[in-house]
Amino acid sequence: MSNMTCGSIVPGLDGCRNESYALVLKLIAIATILITGVCGVAIPLVGKDCRFLRTDSKFFVAAKAFAAGVILATGFVHILPDATSSLTDPCLPKFPWSKFPFSGFIAMMAALATLLADFIGTQYYERKQEKQNHSVQADSLDLISESSIVPVERRAGDETLFGEEEGGAMHIVGIHAHAAHHRHNHSQENGACDGHSNSYGHSHSHGIGGIDEEGGVRHAVVSQVLELGIVSHSIIIGLSLGVSHSPCTIRPLIWALSFHQFFEGFALGGCISQAHFRTLKTTLMACFFALTTPLGIAVGIAVSSSYNPKSPRALVIEGIFNSISAGILVYMALVDLIAADLLSKKMSCNARLQVMSYFALFLGAGLMSSLAIWA
Repeated sequence: MSNMTCGSIVPGLDGCRNESYALVLKLIAIATILITGVCGVAIPLVGKDCRFLRTDSKFFVAAKAFAAGVILATGFVHILPDATSSLTDPCLPKFPWSKFPFSGFIAMMAALATLLADFIGTQYYERKQEKQNHSVQADSLDLISESSIVPVERRAGDETLFGEEEGGAMHIVGIHAHAAHHRHNHSQENGACDGHSNSYGHSHSHGIGGIDEEGGVRHAVVSQVLELGIVSHSIIIGLSLGVSHSPCTIRPLIWALSFHQFFEGFALGGCISQAHFRTLKTTLMACFFALTTPLGIAVGIAVSSSYNPKSPRALVIEGIFNSISAGILVYMALVDLIAADLLSKKMSCNARLQVMSYFALFLGAGLMSSLAIWA
């Protein structure tokens, strides 16, 4: 495909073209977006020891719902229409671009591919966790190899525990059987909301490989897939801003992208925090997110003299990347952020938290959507 010039001058913006002032605004954009991105992703990671910023606090759950609304609106209102505009631009040949809704199709396939990656990633981490648990169990067996018996304290009137042997002792296999049995029947025996009415995120399990580990496995996959979706569109956004010579275009983008970057970072930082990664991996993921958009702007500045955003090649690349990003972000927002939190049993046990979270979700989606008026 030739890199021909087509409609590079946008009508109505000729009088707003000012390369020197635009460069100053781009440098301001790099600094502003970098700071807001770092703050957004760092707050859940650094503040997890603070009471109201812990991942089980009401504030964190509501803030994460707000961020999920921002991400959902980003996919539906900002990225997908941009992808459609790029792939139906008059500069592209009518066949095949005008004969088929490629942006929606690519977004749909990206969402399905994300589902597949989500499934494969979860299976991989679960198997990895299971191997680690077997290793810990083997060490435990070595420590009690003489009798393989663990004493169990009994209270008067207690019935025999599931997995308990006669004489008040429990075999090591019985411990894990009792743990699985207890987790399975905990909500049925004590009521779905018992123990959860005053604290969101409380869980109770015995032994190794409990609910917290399963949640950590899930968030490990979610955080990495979410970062992939965010990074893929951040590059395009940064590049588009970097090649622009119009202050009228750049000024509203700075505030819109800063708002968008902060809350995307908060959602990603929350998932990373819940995944319990090692410090090095956590730092690398946070830095990768924070640097992507500023780096895209810097690349755009470097190539702005030769890059033509209205060339057919640029339009197709931008449209495809934006379509993929939209599909990933819409899937992640609806399935792994909104449904995972707002449809959980723990959420249903706290009416105030439900109201707060749904209000924050709609507020985030509404505010991010309203930014489309200016950017």
